[in-house]
Amino acid sequence: MQSLSRSLAAQGKRIGLVPTMGFLHEGHLSLIRRAKKEADVVITSIFVNPTQFAPREDFSRYPRDEKGDIRKIKGAGGDIVFIPRVKDIYPENFQTYVTVERLSEPLEGSVRPGHFRGVATIVAKLFNITRADVAVFGMKDFQQSVVLKRMTADLGYPIKYIVAPTVRERDGLAMSSRNKYLDTVARREALCLYYSLRTARQLVRAGERRTARIAREMRAVIRAACPTGRIDYIAFTDMQTLKPVRVVRRGTVVSTAVRGHGVRLIDNMKLR
Repeated sequence: MQSLSRSLAAQGKRIGLVPTMGFLHEGHLSLIRRAKKEADVVITSIFVNPTQFAPREDFSRYPRDEKGDIRKIKGAGGDIVFIPRVKDIYPENFQTYVTVERLSEPLEGSVRPGHFRGVATIVAKLFNITRADVAVFGMKDFQQSVVLKRMTADLGYPIKYIVAPTVRERDGLAMSSRNKYLDTVARREALCLYYSLRTARQLVRAGERRTARIAREMRAVIRAACPTGRIDYIAFTDMQTLKPVRVVRRGTVVSTAVRGHGVRLIDNMKLR
């Protein structure tokens, strides 16, 4: 991959990168299509990254479909698929990690310690390996996109960084590889995330700006739609700094994470 990337760069090709953990859905494919608009050659990486999973998380059972993924990438116009082995990325005695400090602490960072260290490290390595000129990520993983954008700037990568909109199912559920875990009941109740975000947006459009009031309404919606669900957090933050806000203003994003039926899902929505 490094040799091929050097050759492409020497030919003056503009390289796009879409990092994924595989088991691709339409959300991933939309990122590939966006990258095709920005680059001559698009590399899609597939790597289930062990360093971003906590010991009791779902690394071993994370859904995988390598052959299906390759077929989907080809259909979306991707040019190269990069599927490294764990020992290629983390050779014996590997000791070097990338940490984005303050932005990694709230939201997912408060629930999944060390998660963003693993994310930043693998993406930094992929940037180095592929020599990307453009990288495309999804708004679905909002905090991740902010963390990686900061890393890209702080480490001086000459990369155009793009965050594409979340792709949703017809009923509003954000597309996620972990949706595979949902049975019929869990799939129906998972809509509580979207319903709560939609409620927040409707309240803001009606003139409500107090985040405490909006959060109360969101909790009520989640409890009604997903009685067994456990809310990890509902957070209102500035979309650039991730600092909490008490009053909704321009650039405010509401994020939520809910556990139900053994599955943990996240979602977010920009309110203004």
